Amino acid sequence: MFTGIIETVGKVVQLEQEGSNRHFCIESTISHELKVDQSVSHNGVCLTVTRLEPKKHWVTAINETLEKSNLGELKVNSKVNLERCMLNNGRFDGHIVQGHVDQTGICKSIKEEGGSWLFDFDYDPTLGNVTVEKGSVAINGISLTCFNSRDNGFSVAIIPYTFAHTNFGQLKVRDTVNLEFDIIGKYVKRLLGKD
Repeated sequence: MFTGIIETVGKVVQLEQEGSNRHFCIESTISHELKVDQSVSHNGVCLTVTRLEPKKHWVTAINETLEKSNLGELKVNSKVNLERCMLNNGRFDGHIVQGHVDQTGICKSIKEEGGSWLFDFDYDPTLGNVTVEKGSVAINGISLTCFNSRDNGFSVAIIPYTFAHTNFGQLKVRDTVNLEFDIIGKYVKRLLGKD
């Protein structure tokens, strides 16, 4: 379980393909604190640490994960948002993020607005996911509040801190992002029989 508050941005330094699995070597400021078998969110995808090296850790994504997230598009030097699983004795600063990406979305526009940025995203509405005005959504693992909510998209506002301390600073129009919709909204939708 995660909160969507990104701890640091890591960098992909090596990729290895093994059958349909892809192994990622990530260099980051928290890698030395990790341990094998630990769950870590990578762009919002919960992956298990499989190997450790000085200042680096390895994780593996299966083909299903590569196809349903933007991890399949990562290359050497790609930036990755990282968050360790939440502690049960701390503040819950974001929202409930499971690290289970529901689908990907596409960045449709980026507007600079006097020190902050407005990002607009579209997604395939036929997969049954929804946003609500002022509701929560995780984009590449980042807990955000959406507005301009519509059947196939939404907008978010990004403050300078988030822009500088996540991979939002590298996002461009037409880039693919990982989306995890609010778990409470998903349960309400199912209870109302709307899936």
